[in-house]
Amino acid sequence: MAPAMTKLSVNINKVATLRNTRPLDLPSVVKAARLCLEAGAEGITVHPRPDQRHIRSHDVDDVARLLKDYPRAEYNIEGNPFFDEYMRHAERVRPKQCTLVPDTVEASTSDHGWDLARDAERLRPVIAELKSFGCRVSLFMDADSACIPLVRELGADRIELYTAPYAESFGTPLQGPTVAQYRQAALIAAEEGLGVNAGHDLSQDNLGAFLTGVPNVLEVSIGHALIAEALEVGLPETVRRYLRICTSS
Repeated sequence: MAPAMTKLSVNINKVATLRNTRPLDLPSVVKAARLCLEAGAEGITVHPRPDQRHIRSHDVDDVARLLKDYPRAEYNIEGNPFFDEYMRHAERVRPKQCTLVPDTVEASTSDHGWDLARDAERLRPVIAELKSFGCRVSLFMDADSACIPLVRELGADRIELYTAPYAESFGTPLQGPTVAQYRQAALIAAEEGLGVNAGHDLSQDNLGAFLTGVPNVLEVSIGHALIAEALEVGLPETVRRYLRICTSS
């Protein structure tokens, strides 16, 4: 059986970050999401945080309404499920996927995966509740975690590999060994019946090598680099360039 093509979910947090610097709906989060979808993106990702420094509660709802016009596209809401508002978002809009991330309130960005030796029993009822909403559940995991086999036992469907260490190694002598580590993590996940997503600091420069070296990545969630690159050539063209990488790697 041929491997599934990697889907692109565009994280639009940085669009909201820019908008929030002025009391205007400019740039529009919804318009940005629509441009990405019209260019072929298979999904939209948002990561609301308690301080609402980028995605705000109404954005979660606004994007959900937009996606009703794009039934083939998936809505992915990332966040820490132990913040009450995350679970309220999930119950209200019922996204296709909930990606659970162990962010602290003060974290500037996601910077590590779950420690399931510590957090497994806290996550178990949360995962069950999200599944009852009809959501696919993915856990944000480090590639070197020994706990990947526990993810399926907790009831989750996928892992999202935290790829910042790969991005840091790209173009250095550490790239090969780092890709091998991610490849092994993906193979372990597959053996456990888990799907594999990936995200964090992926870019046009490093995405192709990652997808070539790591098998059966179902989805990449990309925001920071994609939005930055779009300042040069526009959102639709940037999305199309990422899609070409996803289909050719």
